[in-house]
Amino acid sequence: MKKTIKLLSAFAILLCVSAFTINKPTPNDGYKIGDVAADFSLKNVDGNMVSLSDYNDAKGFIVTFTCNTCPFAVAYENRIVALDKKYASKGYPVIAIMPNNTDIKPGDNLEAMKDRAESKGFTFPYLIDEEQTVYPKYGATKTPHMFVLQKSDKGNVVKYIGAIDDNYKDASAVTTKYVEAAVDALLEGNEVKEKETKAIGCSIKV
Repeated sequence: MKKTIKLLSAFAILLCVSAFTINKPTPNDGYKIGDVAADFSLKNVDGNMVSLSDYNDAKGFIVTFTCNTCPFAVAYENRIVALDKKYASKGYPVIAIMPNNTDIKPGDNLEAMKDRAESKGFTFPYLIDEEQTVYPKYGATKTPHMFVLQKSDKGNVVKYIGAIDDNYKDASAVTTKYVEAAVDALLEGNEVKEKETKAIGCSIKV
């Protein structure tokens, strides 16, 4: 009888662990190429709430999950600013989202984000995913992690996922600019050739 109770208890624990594992976001969860990305409403560094639906004239978006504290994200900041300056006027603005748990990374809190945005002259919204509900939907795992969306009758369709380019260490040594190639193809009415690459960066802190 005792053995049966022990077995039942072990089985119950296993079920609980399995349920937790199923619900916990994994690197394979999230949007795939061709999926329609849901809208969101997140707080910007200026205190206003920002949604994709606010951009009536946009043709799409360059969504980046990034932060203040990751060396990879910092290395890419100027290139993210350059992307917005190049493509916002063409209908593809940058939307930056900070996904980290700020209890773990206090250097990524809203005040620090405000300081960073001001010091770097961000020309795009820098939003905080305070409840950490948006980045799992996208399947973002790194900072930075890039998603190019194209607006359509169905909604904002995911057209590219991955890295900004092929050299995080040295912008002058880049040979392939993945995000630029994706946006240029969409602006020209063409299919994106390289739809997915591996995002290089720090793991998102949960």
